[in-house]
Amino acid sequence: MNIEFAPSAQSTLGVEWELALVDGRSGELVSAASEVLRNVAARHPELKDDDEHPHIKQELLLNTVELVTGICTSVEQAKGELDDALTAVRDVTDPMGVELFCAGSHPFAAPRSQPVTDKERYAKLIDRTQWWGQQMVIYGVHVHVGLDHRDKALPVLDGLVNYFPHFQALSASSPFWGGEDTGYASQRALMFQQLPTAGLPFQFPAWANYEDYVQDMFNTGVIDTLSEIRWDVRPVAALGTIEMRICDGMSSLQDVGAIAALTQCLVDEFSTVLDDGWAIPTMPPWHVQENKWRAARYGMEAIVILDGAGKEKLVTEHLREDVLNRLEPVAKKLGCSNELADVEKIIERGAGYQRQRRIAAENDGDLRAVVLDVVRQMRGEA
Repeated sequence: MNIEFAPSAQSTLGVEWELALVDGRSGELVSAASEVLRNVAARHPELKDDDEHPHIKQELLLNTVELVTGICTSVEQAKGELDDALTAVRDVTDPMGVELFCAGSHPFAAPRSQPVTDKERYAKLIDRTQWWGQQMVIYGVHVHVGLDHRDKALPVLDGLVNYFPHFQALSASSPFWGGEDTGYASQRALMFQQLPTAGLPFQFPAWANYEDYVQDMFNTGVIDTLSEIRWDVRPVAALGTIEMRICDGMSSLQDVGAIAALTQCLVDEFSTVLDDGWAIPTMPPWHVQENKWRAARYGMEAIVILDGAGKEKLVTEHLREDVLNRLEPVAKKLGCSNELADVEKIIERGAGYQRQRRIAAENDGDLRAVVLDVVRQMRGEA
């Protein structure tokens, strides 16, 4: 199989932000996405029948809408496009009494009671995956970064996988599931990997090996389209990007921008390493797998494995003492210094899972208070 990698300008950017629709009083999920999308489209007469808004999309569940940017040259531009889309959604949801919520999971919703969008591909997914597929009441932030050459895709994937625990710790915001505290910072991370072809990517030495893998997936009926490979980090050949899909949903545009900047800077750094003729270090798959579990379990308190020799460090210390300092010149070049500095702010105030547990404790375990606190964060009021 020959998989063409689309031309893409190096380090251009695209961001996807999945949002849940909730009742403004009870915090319960509201399956109103079809109505919201229809009303959003109605405000844009240039859209033809059945055309989606270019920046507001349908998702698996009827309680979810996804905001997406176009191809952006900076994190600032991406944040601006997301903010505009957020405003367009609120113009419709506010009169409905519907609020926007974003975290890795909804704290108390009954997952199997959430209606699925009426699309053939979604029906097929649920039919195949059954109980696990019915649990996917989860929300994330995805970041695409453009690559100027196909042969960079897999080495850059390997490089981003080394930083899996950093992204997971910063974004972890799904400690509750079905009304219970799971004990994990990110239940979403372990839930999503139960789907076929989801979870950590395989690490291939060359693009041809990846093409062989994809051919095998088609031949054996595992996938019908390339997009059904749902790895935590994956090449997206049709766009000419590498896509970082590790992060739990985040409740502020500032935090989404911080994650986008960290992704863009790392990918640009890896690209420069390759241009200079060097190799990107990799870690054994068992270290990568352990790092994912540690970050999902312990979040900001995870002690992570840094290299093949087994060197370890607290994830927040590694971010502060090494990663952010090292990436400052890259951020300056890309024009995202302010957004990269916002990573430090996440570390200082804590991740979403920590705030959720605090809010729950302050309200005698009432998880409705947790949802409504996230709603206020989405509005910039908390």
